[in-house]
Amino acid sequence: MQTLIQPITTESLAQAKEIIESGGVVAIPTETVYGLGGNAFDDTAVKKIFEVKGRPNNNPLIAHVHKDYDLSNIIDYEPPYAKKLRAAFPCGPLTLVYPSTGKVSPLVSCGLNTLAVRVPSHEGAQAFLKTVGIPIVAPSANISRHVSPTSAAHVFDDFEGKIPLILDGGECQGGIESTVCDCTGEIPTILRSGLVTREMIEEVVGACEEYTPDLSKGEKVKSPGVLYKHYAPRCKTMLFSAKNVKNAISAYVAESLENKEVAVLCEEKWIKDFQKVGAKTLNLGKNQAEMATRLYKLLREAERICKLLIVVEPTEKDGIMKGVLNRLQKACTSEDVLGK
Repeated sequence: MQTLIQPITTESLAQAKEIIESGGVVAIPTETVYGLGGNAFDDTAVKKIFEVKGRPNNNPLIAHVHKDYDLSNIIDYEPPYAKKLRAAFPCGPLTLVYPSTGKVSPLVSCGLNTLAVRVPSHEGAQAFLKTVGIPIVAPSANISRHVSPTSAAHVFDDFEGKIPLILDGGECQGGIESTVCDCTGEIPTILRSGLVTREMIEEVVGACEEYTPDLSKGEKVKSPGVLYKHYAPRCKTMLFSAKNVKNAISAYVAESLENKEVAVLCEEKWIKDFQKVGAKTLNLGKNQAEMATRLYKLLREAERICKLLIVVEPTEKDGIMKGVLNRLQKACTSEDVLGK
């Protein structure tokens, strides 16, 4: 199969619609990361997404719809606070989990009676969704557990010869996946941190919780990005807290003496400290927005230039950084973490 990268035009959107209607999958841009899209009503298309990604079948998908789509087609009930959240964040990096009407493929929510729904703000995504006119399930367009893609080139790297079309909408500006918020209880509950923070949600509805399922008790997850190792580059990693920068510098010196190809990923404030010992550095940025936007691009760059990546967690922990730290910690799971 030849994989084409096409700019978003009337012609490429028509081609994408034809692929979707035939049960195929298409990579699409959003403001967060690129997604691997298929017809949410079509069991065959949903199965294909799981198969192509190598995604575990107990990891739910998010249905993406255009801003004028009638949600009553796919959700059974919308509590008043969810309506307030949709009014405050009509399009963008916020996914809301509702009771499902059961009309989408049962594979989408892995057998649960809920459905995660998002309205992306990316103009190219909106154009695609309006063209196809149906909910599109679209997990990140990367091989399962690999770094999420923020450009068409990243998608091509993972899926060359495996999918027919990548709609190129430029580099994603959000950088990390959407916040997922469960709206099936009395108050909203964050299942996955992202660019819409708990504080932002509380400003709109007054109360919000954060929740992590107890997987040891066999709880099923309502959100993607909760299970397993995620977002990982194809190189070994060493993860250090911001309090242990000196240890990270010592680790760089020791590892580089062993003739390893080593690079360092850290926020801008530490760059000069690592450059003093000759380190090849990847600058995560100086503020929260920059760090979220650059994270995946730099993790992909790291796997190209080094065999070992030393990562220093950002100093800030609140707001958007909860999502950034979550991604870093999942990218550097226990089997890869050599130093903390």
